[in-house]
Amino acid sequence: MTKRGWDGKTYDRIGTPQLEWGKVVLDRLELRGDETIVDAGCGSGRVTELLLERLPDGHVIALDGSASMIEAARERLGGHANIEFTVMDLLELDLGGRQVDGVISTATFHWITDHARLFEQLHAIIRPGGQLVAQCGGKGNIAKVLEQAYALMAEPEWSAFFEGYVDPHRFADAPETEVLLHAAGFAEATCWLQAAPTSPPEPPVFLGTVILGGAMERLPLELHDAFLAEILGRLPEPFEADYVRLNIDAIA
Repeated sequence: MTKRGWDGKTYDRIGTPQLEWGKVVLDRLELRGDETIVDAGCGSGRVTELLLERLPDGHVIALDGSASMIEAARERLGGHANIEFTVMDLLELDLGGRQVDGVISTATFHWITDHARLFEQLHAIIRPGGQLVAQCGGKGNIAKVLEQAYALMAEPEWSAFFEGYVDPHRFADAPETEVLLHAAGFAEATCWLQAAPTSPPEPPVFLGTVILGGAMERLPLELHDAFLAEILGRLPEPFEADYVRLNIDAIA
């Protein structure tokens, strides 16, 4: 998982676009109601909550690489008996030898650059015939927003703060993802891109938290507002993030 910091409570407040995408992903997961399902990158638990409603006799393993996200998810869902929470890197999955009936993931895989290892790790924990249903940023995701952000980072006023900064995203294409899924051992894999332009709530907070959180860690706190305002000023109003989603349906 990405090593950048997250504020689980802020994400919970402004992550409505991710929740709406998650509902669509959840609808693709075929459930009887008694399965054990991993939510890989559960965030603050808003999609996890909907998953729990569909598993009255099942069990959810909520994983995230961020302790702050798991804390927010536990605060939201800690009263449920059929859920466990774990801070865990998806590239180092360890369920103690258990296999699960399926994995769901929303808005997470683009923060992991090694997709080959990611899919190998996921395949190892899914029983034969189990599902992987996911969505993340795909090829072309937030390209216009990032173009303006990286142009600003390169300007003299800001460049010293971003020396050595590496883009933390991997926005993969559908065909290459299918190849990697098959190479990881999945028997079936179907992937496709979907444009999903989004006008998020609280644009400066959303931009600085969800889209550019890692970059903002390079700046002194007192410069955050000016930096974000400059980026937003270079984009059309009202702010619309040019999201492109990579959808993944696979059978182990």
